[in-house]
Amino acid sequence: MKKLLQKRVLIPFFALTIFFGGTAFKSDFFEIAKQIEIFTTLFKELNMNYVDETNPGDLMDTAIKSMLADLDPYTNYYNEQDVESARINNAGDYTGIGANVLTLKDRLVIIEPYKDYAADKAGLKAGDEIIKVDNVTVADFKDDAGNLLQGGAGTSVEVTYIRQGKTQNATIQREAVDIHAVPHYSMVNENTGYIVLRKFNAKTSAETKSALRDLKNQGAEKLILDLRGNPGGLLREAVNVTNIFVPKNQLVVTTKSKVKKYNKTYYTTNEPMDTEIPLVVLIDGSSASASEIVSGALQDLDRAVVIGARSFGKGLVQRPKKLTYGTQMKITISRYYTPSGRCIQALDYWNRDDNGKATRTKQENYNAFKTKKGRTVYDGGGVQPDLELDETKLSPITKAIINENLIFKYATDYYYNNSVTQLETFKLSDTDFKNFKNFLKANNFSFETETEKAFANALAVAKEERLDKEVNTEYTSLISSLNSYKDKAIDENKAELLSLLSDEIVKRYFYREGLYSYYVANNFEIQKGVEILKNPSNYLSYLD
Repeated sequence: MKKLLQKRVLIPFFALTIFFGGTAFKSDFFEIAKQIEIFTTLFKELNMNYVDETNPGDLMDTAIKSMLADLDPYTNYYNEQDVESARINNAGDYTGIGANVLTLKDRLVIIEPYKDYAADKAGLKAGDEIIKVDNVTVADFKDDAGNLLQGGAGTSVEVTYIRQGKTQNATIQREAVDIHAVPHYSMVNENTGYIVLRKFNAKTSAETKSALRDLKNQGAEKLILDLRGNPGGLLREAVNVTNIFVPKNQLVVTTKSKVKKYNKTYYTTNEPMDTEIPLVVLIDGSSASASEIVSGALQDLDRAVVIGARSFGKGLVQRPKKLTYGTQMKITISRYYTPSGRCIQALDYWNRDDNGKATRTKQENYNAFKTKKGRTVYDGGGVQPDLELDETKLSPITKAIINENLIFKYATDYYYNNSVTQLETFKLSDTDFKNFKNFLKANNFSFETETEKAFANALAVAKEERLDKEVNTEYTSLISSLNSYKDKAIDENKAELLSLLSDEIVKRYFYREGLYSYYVANNFEIQKGVEILKNPSNYLSYLD
């Protein structure tokens, strides 16, 4: 009852005040003022008279988060600590322990220690579960416990962690951490360069230019730009990266909003480095935002062959707005459009389904657009590659395994039970895959398909209509068939699962630096990119 009351009463107030200083406020002054007055009196009466003791701060926090959850996942409220974290993410450096850390309710999990940084030097490994930071128990800490690990350079922090069931302690000396937007670049062969872009922070275009310059000095005449898994970042850096490969004064992206001042066009402003080098761009379902601006623009301008899987489809632009007491709000202000006019937003957060989930644009509702040379491209669901690869798409069962963190957990167990000394000779065997399947069983892995959900809903309707006796036998048979499919599905996706397992395991022994070296030698998408670039006529056929 308490949560329902909070949501019903407090949300309308915030839904109106979010536009307090904007156009909506000016045009609906009376209605906004009226709702503010209603909320003020309600909030006062609630806190004074409610039967149980209330906490005004908690009520307000719940109201804000509940209201924003009804909009889109990118419009967020940031307290003072969150504001600092966002600044660090965009700047590309921070002071801390030098590790990617996952915050859970009762522990902090080391996902990846960065090579030669503080956590690594203190001996922490991926999979370690921190349960105590100095004298603070993580389970008892109300806010984001990850903030406990941050502090000034040169200061130390004591952590208690669990590794393979044993409790251990470590002292970590905090230091400045430089997070590279381009964590790796190298030559794939004698004339093909490879650049990885991990995020779009303030250093992205500068690091990309530096990498390209170095690769060309090494003999690169062709280039593969890897945007897989890149969640995006700064819009201006997406424009600057695109500018490396296209001329000055070229339209890259347009933003459109209901607020006129946010309607903007972004053109390249610098002289390019190379407008002729053959270019392949790799994307996948985790390539989002700024990654889609770059891949979408290069595709629309017929400047690159895009391969992989359809991108995430985040066609929304956010801007931070300062609030009182050092807090901020990141609010979605507009949608962005590629040079051909495409909006590639995949999910409609305003028109939700009966379960409250954002609806996805159906393929039959996609609109066709033309690239600079007249090729047909579509909106409605992320950037569609010029060459879609089944190997890049994740199957439903693989997604379920990832969502339960079982790839990560198995890699942790593998690391402590196996010795790998040579990256070049590393390869998982059939026995390893069998062990992984046993690991899934031991961890009670199961997943429900969308088909199962639909069948269950249909059975519920049949029961209401008293038809369940007539359909029960067929229903049982269908479920049996689905269970049989799930047993086979793991084997049918063996290559996909082994690839993901290999990537995670390689990272345990040889860090991220070793992972990229492993990619260059073994990754299917990179090899496909090399194949396309090797034949000029084949490359050009994708762009005509």
